Amino acid sequence: MKKIIFWTAVVFLGIQFIPIDRENKAVNKQDNFVDIHKTPDQIKTILKNACYDCHSNETKYPNYAYIAPISWAVKDHINEGRKYLNFSEWGSYNNDLKKNAVEKTISTVRDLQMPLPSYISYHPEANLTTKQRKTLENYFETLKID
Repeated sequence: MKKIIFWTAVVFLGIQFIPIDRENKAVNKQDNFVDIHKTPDQIKTILKNACYDCHSNETKYPNYAYIAPISWAVKDHINEGRKYLNFSEWGSYNNDLKKNAVEKTISTVRDLQMPLPSYISYHPEANLTTKQRKTLENYFETLKID
């Protein structure tokens, strides 16, 4: 039993030296969603609290994101979120992608699919009220995509 505990500890300590990339790319105001659409402060606050850690280049990594293997899962989740929607790179999207992202954002917020419950459990500020969800939905419905 002592050998199992010893080797488990050795492996756990060893994997701490496998780094993940936590560096955020610089945000270019010309591509940034909130700058392009001159997003009101109220909406900007909701987005930053509930969406930006996974859907922008402004991720704030919590302390638990520095402990492997949790850090690997966090980074994978961020990569997946950015793949589907990255507010920091909005300006580089074509109009079809933008329209699709807006529609998907509306439906996932309305249907309580986003933010994910697992994210909310560690980030209570991301737990949107019904009013905040409706505010986001209304905002995204009024966006003009040229």
